[in-house]
Amino acid sequence: MKFIKMHGLGNDFVFIDHFSGSDVDVDYPELAKKLCHRQFGIGGDGLVVVLPSNVADARMRIFNSDGSEPEMCGNGIRCFARYVYDQGLLISDPMLIETGAGILKLNLYIKEGQVQGVQVDMGEPILRAELIPVLGEGEPVVGQSMEVLGQTYLYTAVSMGNPHCVIFVEDFSTLDFDRLGPAIEKHSLFPRKTNVEFIQINSPQEITMKVWERGAGPTLACGTGACASAVAAVLNNKTERAVTVHLPGGDLFIEWGSDNHVYMTGPATYAFKGEWLEAKE
Repeated sequence: MKFIKMHGLGNDFVFIDHFSGSDVDVDYPELAKKLCHRQFGIGGDGLVVVLPSNVADARMRIFNSDGSEPEMCGNGIRCFARYVYDQGLLISDPMLIETGAGILKLNLYIKEGQVQGVQVDMGEPILRAELIPVLGEGEPVVGQSMEVLGQTYLYTAVSMGNPHCVIFVEDFSTLDFDRLGPAIEKHSLFPRKTNVEFIQINSPQEITMKVWERGAGPTLACGTGACASAVAAVLNNKTERAVTVHLPGGDLFIEWGSDNHVYMTGPATYAFKGEWLEAKE
């Protein structure tokens, strides 16, 4: 099986191309667990499958390293856009990509025939509790308290097609990230589990983020998480509507526009390509 490995700010994915027609016999969740294993497979935060679409230019399916299928992935879709353009599968710019969170519009930044970056119209943030979903009160769910591991934290819930729990912190050095991340991911407040973002405010135009991704654990970047965090920062009157989000793997520029859409701009990078030789018994 031929593959290409790509990453968005270190959030890495194994790409397999089924654009000419999907194989109905492929068990993608099980394949994701095998391919994404960092010792016994290729290694990655997720598996991205390139598929045809009846309603858009192409369809992206993504599977986390544990085999679960999230609705969307911001870093993954930027890599997806570059892949389909470079492979000649799509030459349209902008392009429309079908995802589990709906059809998204992407603009490519091309210089001398090379994709230098991708802007994704992530659509409108979802702030209704039952649609996120979260068992919180109010609309939007801003600055509410939760009990986790014997302590109380204030959180803001946002969906960018997938659920996010955003918590503002003063100091990462005192954050029990490895325990809090999975505990909040599986907290009873979130019926479909949640991604978890811990945010430091640097200035009205800059924030720093650590993320625990639902189904993947700690990653170097999360595009939907950066978008949700920017929205949460505005809702909590902490930043302006356009911010640079500093992640462990690099920076994303996020703008919550006057049209209520969230725009994410960042890179998409190749790592390597190869062929996976599945062991035969």
